[in-house]
Order: sequence, then structure tokens, then C-alpha cells
Amino acid sequence: MRALIYDPYLDTAGGGERYMMTAAGVLGKNGYNVDVWWKDAKVGKWLEGRIGIDFSEIKFVYELNRGVGYDLVFWLSDGSMPLLFGGKNIIHFQTPFTNVGGKSLFNRLKRTKIDSIVCNSEFTKRFIDREYGVDSKVVYPPINTEGFKPGKKENVILFVGRYSQLQQLKRQDVLVETFKNMCDHGLKSWRLVLIGGSEVGGREFVQSLKSESHRYPIDILENLPLDEVKKYYAKSKIFWSASGYGVDEDREPHQVEHFGMSVVEAQSAGCVTLVVNKGGHKETIKNGENGFLWETTQELMEETLKLTKDERRRKEIVEKAEKSSKKFSSKEFEKQILEVFG
Repeated sequence: MRALIYDPYLDTAGGGERYMMTAAGVLGKNGYNVDVWWKDAKVGKWLEGRIGIDFSEIKFVYELNRGVGYDLVFWLSDGSMPLLFGGKNIIHFQTPFTNVGGKSLFNRLKRTKIDSIVCNSEFTKRFIDREYGVDSKVVYPPINTEGFKPGKKENVILFVGRYSQLQQLKRQDVLVETFKNMCDHGLKSWRLVLIGGSEVGGREFVQSLKSESHRYPIDILENLPLDEVKKYYAKSKIFWSASGYGVDEDREPHQVEHFGMSVVEAQSAGCVTLVVNKGGHKETIKNGENGFLWETTQELMEETLKLTKDERRRKEIVEKAEKSSKKFSSKEFEKQILEVFG
């Protein structure tokens, strides 16, 4: 059996790429010869270091034939509805697209060749179903919950996410300003660490963050291999995210976190997560139980300060978070995506 994987954003090595490439691995384990379309086969080695997946059994191909000759096609949409000719064709939506003519006559005709549409969260599904007139299935992203473990904790606040400004803004600038404000008002012996990829559309933003962080205990780290990122998860006590801050999620759903894989990774690694009360965050965090949802930076500062002074409370939340993160394990993903693949 042959399978084709298409992801137009492989060189960003984000959550969507981990989703698609984990699915490729699942297919390989279950009897498929898997081809992944990309213009340069060297992307495989680079991705192995960035997202920690073995691609030795996967072939990268340059010619894209829309699925002719393949038993299964798994296609990450850029908002368009592709015309596919595989034996079974499945579209994945990672982004809650709106106002892209999803219900056009041509799209409806192309959908006759589509067997299933999969979304990465209930949040994404809400917008995709409305835009394209479909009833999509939710398969949450695969998190290697066994691979992210707590270590010896230090007074570190962590964020992991792209620096790119091309689509979704992760708002690391808000985290820097909030942490500086806390330092200016007496916070001591804590450090903020930001980690992310800057290859595509992020280098200028990184430079501005470094400039704003000057003389504060803030580290701006770029393009670390996954093994190094895991070390920071392991030693961090708190995880912050400002993705979606200041955005109306109903008007601009693409600008908020569609799921938030790094949040679940942080939970698995024993971090207390404090994230913006928007988008997919609300599917992984129960406020005050396994983490915190915040609306204003004042709330973020207040909840963080409480945690820095109450180690017992921090550990109680961590225990619940580690348990809840198992819902999004790679094993659970494999089970659910195989049901879709049939």
C-alpha cells in the first residue's frame, strides 16, 4: 500500500508539521510505503532534529501528482480545497479558516473526492464546519507525553513557540514586557526563557525582543534541537503563553492558539501553565485545576506571583496537569487517526 503526505509548511517545523509527520510514521508502522512531498529531501534530517521523529522509512519526493497511484492521501490544507485522486483522500485543517469561499460550487465538486476532513481541535472544527459546510472529525495533536519529564526544578518561566510574524502571533513581546514589569516591582531570582524557531519570518522580531530584554534576566533562544528544548521544560516551574492576546477570536480565529501543543508538553514536564483564555487553550486547561486561563497581564502577574510564593499549590496543580496531559498522548493520537484512515 502507498500513502502520500502533503504539508506546505514543512520548513517551519511547527505543531502542524509534527501532526502530519507523526501521521506519516503511523502509516509506515501499519504497512504503508509513505511518500512525503517536499522540494528538498534534506528537510528530513533537519526535521528529525527539530521535532524528534525518525524518518528513515519515509521517502521525500519532489513530484506532486495529487494522489494518482496512491491508496491514501493525507493533505494539510492551506485554506484551499484540493482536487485529489487517491484511493482514499483525507484533508487536515490545522487553522480555522474563514471567508475563503469554502462553500463555492467548485469546492463542493472537489469535496466529492474527499473521504474525511480532520481538525486538530473543537475550536478549529467550529470554524471549518461553518466555512465549508462539512462535519469534520476532531483528532487532537500527538504529544509525546512520555518524552517530556519533570527534572530538578529551577525558578524559570518558559515559553516555547515560533518567533514568526507571518501568520499567528505568539506575542512573546507581551511576555517580555510583563516579566520586566514584575522585575521592576520586586521579583527576584527568577528567569524568563523564550525558545522558538526563527528561520521563517522571525529574525527581525527576535532582534527586537533581545533589545527589549537588555539587562533583564531574560534568555531569547533560537532554533534549538528538541533534546535541548526538553531540558528547559524539565527544569522550568512555570509556563506562560500570550498567544491570542488582544485578539477577537470570533473575528480573527487564525490569530489565537488553535490547540497549543507546547502547553500540553509543559504539563507533561511538570510546569504550571498560565495561558490566554482563548482558542484551543480552553480545551486543555481547566482554570484553577490543572493550570490557569488569563485575560489581562495583571491577572497573569498576580497568579504567577502567588505560585512563586506557594510551592504546595504549585505541586498540586502540576500533579493534576500531568494526569490530564495523557489525554493527548501519541498513543491516543495513533488510535484515533487510524480510525480515520480506516
